[in-house]
Amino acid sequence: MRFGLHREIRFRTGGKRRSWSKMSDKRQLEFFLLRYVPDAVKDEFVNIGVVMTEPAANGSGFADVRFTRDWRRVRCVDPDADIEMLEALEREIRSQLGAVRDRGLLLRKMEDSFSNLIRASSTKGCLAEEPEKEIDILANLYFGAPKRIARQAAVSGRLHILRRMREAFETSGVWTLLMKTVPAEPYTKPGDPLKFDFGYRVGETIKLFHAVSLKTNVDLAMGLASRYPKIASRIAQMTNARPLLTAVVDDDLNRGSSELQFALGEMEEAQIQIAIAADMPDIATRVKRDLRA
Repeated sequence: MRFGLHREIRFRTGGKRRSWSKMSDKRQLEFFLLRYVPDAVKDEFVNIGVVMTEPAANGSGFADVRFTRDWRRVRCVDPDADIEMLEALEREIRSQLGAVRDRGLLLRKMEDSFSNLIRASSTKGCLAEEPEKEIDILANLYFGAPKRIARQAAVSGRLHILRRMREAFETSGVWTLLMKTVPAEPYTKPGDPLKFDFGYRVGETIKLFHAVSLKTNVDLAMGLASRYPKIASRIAQMTNARPLLTAVVDDDLNRGSSELQFALGEMEEAQIQIAIAADMPDIATRVKRDLRA
């Protein structure tokens, strides 16, 4: 259930109906992320690269790689990281992509060379008319450094959504019945700063709600999408209840943004339901019915 999301805005198509001929112009691509994993026990990683290929019978499809240009995140998890080695890895992968289109063979070569210091994510598919632009978009999404102004604006947008959520819950009379700032720490590791904004349990289901502003950047959405599946699995194991997370996003988003569409798609793949702030009265009514308030 999407709480009326598709009634209001069509994120996937930018608000316009697309013809089959337009869709056929797009090329089928695959990509996976390269992650720097300095400590296999802690299993902490930093996304450092993205590899994109275009499956083609004659081997002539698009193939390229992008690496981060900002190594501060890597140095945070590993002050002794060999940055020159990592930069050389990008050149090595690019030189091999033309000859080695088999992802498994390429990964085995990397594993042999770096002893699991570099790992690959699962492969995902996407459609794009211009692969060169698409891989740049992915690189910016996964390891681009957000500007300070954008972060401040994102905080402001999130607070606006939170106010709308609180108003709806108060009006429906369920505000005092909800859990607030539900910590992820019991299901992850000590010190985890993630806290879901609101939640409640009904029967064998735990329903969570989190404000996610996408107006200025999609970092919060991407981070939530990457972490939630593992957190949800742990919640289910430890509570014997099925978690359902709804991300409440801004009403007036740029429907034509490819970054926005990609981020929303990532949340959907992570089994995160999406609602817009304008749907909060309807959501609060459902919560009241669940809690019989």
